[in-house]
Amino acid sequence: QVQLVESGGGLVQAGGSLRLSCLASGRTFSSSAMGWFRQAPGKEREFVAAIRWRGGSTSYADSVRGRFTISRDNAKSTVYLHMNSLKPEDTAVYYCAADPGGRLSPAIGTYAYWGQGTQVTVSS
Repeated sequence: QVQLVESGGGLVQAGGSLRLSCLASGRTFSSSAMGWFRQAPGKEREFVAAIRWRGGSTSYADSVRGRFTISRDNAKSTVYLHMNSLKPEDTAVYYCAADPGGRLSPAIGTYAYWGQGTQVTVSS
């Protein structure tokens, strides 16, 4: 089992920045990938970004590319989502997820483990 705990959410004005963290514990795999997803009220959960523990390859949704950066600290078993130039439409609950297969996939079903989520609210 893998346990994921997100932190760092909050309220920020449009144009501001936030950094989300996801601490992974339990049976983590060096070959796995970690993803960030988000879900706004009344909408489906959507892919934001993903990164591999090994090598650090990344993938981004078009809606956040150039504004968000995903990174990892292997020593701390932590994945980060650095969010800049935030917009009101970025408001959502942000979830961290783990894919033992390391596929950098945007598909929700690829990820076997999920955190509880952290709320990000961007005011206009």
